[in-house]
Amino acid sequence: MNGHMDQRMALLLLVGSVTVYVAFEHPSFGTALLVGVGVVTLLHLFLKD
Repeated sequence: MNGHMDQRMALLLLVGSVTVYVAFEHPSFGTALLVGVGVVTLLHLFLKD
């Protein structure tokens, strides 16, 4: 790692922080979001080469 943050990492940090804030403020949405992320992650792992 060269100490510089690329655009993808900055975007992931921004989206992650907004998601955590929304999940904290609205727990029911946070639960649905967690289930959705889990399903997408499993689908990604199963469809990977």
